Amino acid sequence: MTSFAEASTPIEAVQEVVTAAQTGIAPFDLILSILGLLGGLALFLYGMSLMSDGLERRAGNQLKTILYKLSSSPMRGLILGLVVTAVIQSSSATTVMVVGFVNSGLMKLAQSVGIIIGANIGTAVTSWVLSLAGIESSVWYIQLFKPSTFTPVVALIGIVMHMMGKKAKTKDTGTIFLGFAVLMFGMEMMSDSVDPITELPGFQSVLTAFSNPILGVIVGTVFTAIVQSSSASVGVLQALSVSGAISFGTAIPIIMGQNIGTCVTAMISSTGASTDARRASMIHLLFNVIGMIVWLSLFYLINVFVNFAFLSTAINPVGIAIVHSIFKLLTTALLMPFHKKLVDLACLLIRDKGKDAEKELLDERLFVTPPIALARARSVTNTMAEVASASINNAITLISAYDEKVAESVEKDEDRADKFEDMLGTYLVKLAETSLSSEDSHEQSKLLHMIGDFERISDHANDIAKASLEMAEKKISFSEDAIRELSIMTDAVRETMRLALDAFINDNLESAMQVEPLEQVVDKLQKQIRARHIDRLSRGLCSIEHGFVLSDILTALERVSDHCSNIAGCVIEIKQSSMDMHSYLGEMKSGENEYFNDKYKLFSAIFTLPEKMA
Repeated sequence: MTSFAEASTPIEAVQEVVTAAQTGIAPFDLILSILGLLGGLALFLYGMSLMSDGLERRAGNQLKTILYKLSSSPMRGLILGLVVTAVIQSSSATTVMVVGFVNSGLMKLAQSVGIIIGANIGTAVTSWVLSLAGIESSVWYIQLFKPSTFTPVVALIGIVMHMMGKKAKTKDTGTIFLGFAVLMFGMEMMSDSVDPITELPGFQSVLTAFSNPILGVIVGTVFTAIVQSSSASVGVLQALSVSGAISFGTAIPIIMGQNIGTCVTAMISSTGASTDARRASMIHLLFNVIGMIVWLSLFYLINVFVNFAFLSTAINPVGIAIVHSIFKLLTTALLMPFHKKLVDLACLLIRDKGKDAEKELLDERLFVTPPIALARARSVTNTMAEVASASINNAITLISAYDEKVAESVEKDEDRADKFEDMLGTYLVKLAETSLSSEDSHEQSKLLHMIGDFERISDHANDIAKASLEMAEKKISFSEDAIRELSIMTDAVRETMRLALDAFINDNLESAMQVEPLEQVVDKLQKQIRARHIDRLSRGLCSIEHGFVLSDILTALERVSDHCSNIAGCVIEIKQSSMDMHSYLGEMKSGENEYFNDKYKLFSAIFTLPEKMA
């Protein structure tokens, strides 16, 4: 094997190419070859992107959801990471997904190791598919497997499915076929364009320069970092190898570098993420860097004594797939038994910085798995719902006994609810732009409505707290009748809030169905209490000032029950998506619904005002 010291430098090699071009190949032909190479590269990268996107959509989100749910052990995570990556044809997408899980606290750092290692193995599948371009045989049935034979048929099928298919899955399948056909056409175009260039004496000098391990690793790393896909980078190398101009000695270091370059996407995605998320991307990098250092060093050390003759022979697409796969498997065998040490090393390299370990509640990295992103939004909305419930319950206690600390907690909860609404609203709107299923899209829309209701409940709780403060400052006290009446109404509102919260958090349809009849009882109580207050006012038992405060409290309580009714209605609509909510509520309020009538009578009996005192 020619050493790097004996070979020309890259600049000298390029100069040789130019000199040879001037003496051996017409400049115009050389320009056409270079343009063809670049055009083929563009087609190949576009086809790879098109196929990967189609595969990801066609696979649906179930496979990625399983990845999140079933990664309890490193070995299980390895298998799942391998399968998911093999299906969606992108280790970068899988790793970015894992970084999002870890960043949101949905997955522990230790769980991510197996998935990341599996993703690295899974990406080798693409190289085997692309190695079909290297098939050479005169036997007709073997030639059927050559891309030049079946690619036109694949392209035809793809365009028919994409243009004529009515279902999304049919169109996605067509996109997969089209993407595959485009990348194969691009691969052939690159291979054909590079043939004239390989005839130049200086071209071999350039390739020989890359056989230096360090330079080869750097070239592979930089190119893969630019295209952000090791599958695409390896595919380009395979396309160039069809000409027979690339040797094993040139290809091996480049392949090692390509595996390091693919880590760039995950490293970029972890920027600004939690400490553990950055550690997950670091594990991805460590796996490939350690593997490269150990196996490349060992390989060239043995070569000093054995002198592998095959290093100077031409490598074909199948050879590249073999080298790529062997590197992945050997590195897995080396590091999988020490997966805990990988975590320790990542923790050593990326240390905690105070409260930096706090998880981000809503992470847009989860958008690669919309159902999990929606589940996360739902979980955060649950927290918001509990905050709203606590605020109204605390506010109600202030009516009878004002406490400054409790009032401060109500105000803080109202501020938290505002922040939750802003955060969730932005997240859910962006989530709507992803490939949600019709069912998930329906729930996303309802969540957007419900966060507004929870925020308004906390606003009304703050209104009650302000009314209670006014009572305390002005030393206003209600009559015994008013206190008893308010107590009945606040009990009914508490129960309305409890039912709405149970319906939302636990998907309890039974609780949701009870909210509307109870809300009607609260409406009735408000009207009765107002009428009784006017009666007391006419008899001189209450002042107008009492009336203003009482009116503010009654209005806030009644509106809380209204928002509870909205929340329960959304829960019912999500659970029974075929139901027309407006018709349903209209039927209930019209007295035609037997269930509503029975519950309304029951709640009216429970929450009934006492007889007027003389």
